[in-house]
Parts: sequence; C-alpha cells; structure tokens
Amino acid sequence: MINSMTGYGTADSRFDGATYVVEIKTVNSRYFKSKVKLPDSVAFLEEEVERLLRKKLARGTVEYTLWFRNASTSVLFEINEDALKACIKRLERICVSADTAGSGHRIDIGGLLELPGIIQPASPDKKTAMRMKKVILNTTNEALNRLKKMRSVEGAVLADDMEENCKVIKKAIEQIRLRSGVVQQKYYKKLRKRVDEMLAEAKLKLDEATLAREAAVFADRSDISEEISRLDSHLKQFNKICLIDGQAGRQLDFLSQEMLREANTIGSKASDTEIIRLVVEIKCRIERIKEQVQNVE
Repeated sequence: MINSMTGYGTADSRFDGATYVVEIKTVNSRYFKSKVKLPDSVAFLEEEVERLLRKKLARGTVEYTLWFRNASTSVLFEINEDALKACIKRLERICVSADTAGSGHRIDIGGLLELPGIIQPASPDKKTAMRMKKVILNTTNEALNRLKKMRSVEGAVLADDMEENCKVIKKAIEQIRLRSGVVQQKYYKKLRKRVDEMLAEAKLKLDEATLAREAAVFADRSDISEEISRLDSHLKQFNKICLIDGQAGRQLDFLSQEMLREANTIGSKASDTEIIRLVVEIKCRIERIKEQVQNVE
C-alpha cells in the first residue's frame, strides 16, 4: 500500500542519567531533503543519522531533532579550566598594578565564561561515544518506525480517496465508449437528412459513395477509441501501483499527467455535448488525484 510523505514520530531513551529525545517530522517534497539538528556533544553522529534517514525514507522533507532532557552539565559542555585560571591570574595581576588607590576590584566569573574557548561542547571519550551512538541510533529507529506507521495510515486515506475518484473516471470512460458509437450514427443520419433536403430543392441526386466517404472522414477525425483505450489502461496501472508497497509517488504522478493528456485529446476531438460533459467530469477527478499524488512517497 502507498505511503504518505506527511508524518511524525518521536521516541526517547535513558543513558548515563540523561533522557535522549528524538523527534522526526516529514512533509511532502519532490525529492528527499533533510535537516538534522544535534547537540554539539554528539555532532559527530550527523552523517550516521543522515544515512539512516535516507535508508528508511525515500521522499519528503525530513526535520530531525535530538535533544537531552535532565542531562548533567558534563554531558552538555566542558569548562576549559586551564584557560579560565590563566585568564583570572592575568586579570588579578592587572587589578593589583592598577589598584593604587586601594579601592579593590572584583572579577566577574560569569562574564569570563562568555569568553571564546572557555566553555566548549562536551567531548566524550571513544568508549562513551560508541555507547551514545548505539543509544541514539536505536532511538532514531524507534522514532522512524512510529513515523512510518503514521505515514502508512495517511497513505491508506490517500489511496481510498484516489480509488473513489478512479471509480468515477472508470464509469465515465464506459459511458463515453458507448456514446462515441452513437455519435457517429447520429452524424451520418443528420448529414443524410441535410443533404437530402438540399438536393430535393435542387432536384439532384447525391452519389451514395460520396455520402459514405464524408461520413467516414468525420468518423476518422472524431474517432476517440484509441484515446479511450489508453486512458483506461493508465487507470488500471494507476490502481495496480496503489496496491504495491514502496515508493510509488513518481509513477503515480506520471500516470495522472498522462490520463489528463488523454482526457484533453478526447475533449478536443469530441463533437458531442454529452461526451464533453463527461470529459469535464473526468478532468476534475484527475485534478483531485494529482493533488493527492503530490503527498505520496
């Protein structure tokens, strides 16, 4: 069954006293696009996360966010104590040499922490980094499974709506097929009547072969049997693809465009108001299908 490109999934895990929360949101897009947001301490996992997202999701704009909840300061950042001590020592020396009046100076530690290089992202050791990687990727997989489940449910809704539109199109195709034969017969009778009326006034007689040839030219010019067959074939392929698991959006998009092209050709060749009315109904249904296809993975 087809999947939607719209979905949401989240999951969390506990590790080293902190809660790792993964949130994934997806919306429709012609291609795969991702935006990965990671804390600085685990930024080294961005490529791994990106690879996992591409493996699990074929199309759509993906917004991936990881954050820590109830994390200790050691998980979030580190203080460069040597740099901080050196800075304080230099400031104390400056204060002593400048304090000739004995007024005294106070050093604001909070202000010093804002200096470049004092606070740095936490850098886990190799062993801890591997454990963090395992936890984060497992949590990401869990969030992806929930996301895919939601996309599957949304895809079923899309499939039901498109199936209903396809049924209407199928019914209209059958009506056009029946109507097209009647139109040619009506044209021949109408042409025969008009010619007879005109010739009666002129007291002339028209060769039957000439009348048949004129009717044949009209029949050939207005023949839509080939377009009807192609439209019906595209419709069958469309319904078949909707039942196949996996990426189907691009195929469905192509088929919906081809169906619209065939419908336009039928409308331009038809000379019957009822067929034109049916073509308008078909085109309206195809446009609805095209809108829904834009959200199919």
